[in-house]
Amino acid sequence: MGRALSPHTTFLLSTGAFIALSVVTSAFGIASPWLTLNENQILYLFSTTAQVIAAVYGLTLTGFLFFRNELTREANEDETLEEAIDELKTRYFKLLVYITGLVALTLLLANLVISHETSPQTDLTTILINVGQSAFAVAFAAITLFVFDVIAPQRIERASQNLQDELDPSRDREARGSLEDFLRNYNQIEGLLSEAGEPYQSYATASAQARLPRRMSNMRLADILFRSERINGSLHGHLRELITLRNAIIHGAEPIVSQEIVATSATVLAELRAVLQSER
Repeated sequence: MGRALSPHTTFLLSTGAFIALSVVTSAFGIASPWLTLNENQILYLFSTTAQVIAAVYGLTLTGFLFFRNELTREANEDETLEEAIDELKTRYFKLLVYITGLVALTLLLANLVISHETSPQTDLTTILINVGQSAFAVAFAAITLFVFDVIAPQRIERASQNLQDELDPSRDREARGSLEDFLRNYNQIEGLLSEAGEPYQSYATASAQARLPRRMSNMRLADILFRSERINGSLHGHLRELITLRNAIIHGAEPIVSQEIVATSATVLAELRAVLQSER
């Protein structure tokens, strides 16, 4: 499974492409232009450019809002998808912010070209024309890549892989741990969370009334135990990491864990059991 480019890498590559394209086209436009446009052609070209990029951006944004609602629905139906979908939402938001900047830059340059077209400074006009069209090309390409990224069939698997890379980066460098031991420890942790959260489960079910009762997610139970001061911040953080890693593994991440993670899961299990037993 191929890894998708991070938003930061996408930003650097597209910005580099925009700068390179602007410099090259402007240099050719001043030294030996391939095309010579009259006033009407320039006005038509950039008014059309502004309309096209604005329309494409608007359609993309509208479609993404519907898609984001679909992601939220999937997360509500399957609690184990919550972390991966949050990862996707964060990724898409960063890409969309960058695309918005590119579109705004394209519209600004289009307005500058139209307002500067009658200026006697032909070299500056030439530069603005080439930079404006470079911005349009890069913005359109960025929107296209964003759409393909959103509809990629393995987006959940890639997001899960990214989460695993963040939480267990040493699994390929160090001796591998036993996945069976990790899952065994996790299942016991899940049982303890479920047992400790029974009072909250009962309250949530009673307050749901017309809705179908649903089991509270492990992540939510860990948060409640922390906020009710039944566990400390360190244990809460480790619980969230283990829950996220386990969910990532079952949704497409590599079924590999490091010895460090296995040891951490055993330590968290012992700490959680000790804390809950001390309350009895």
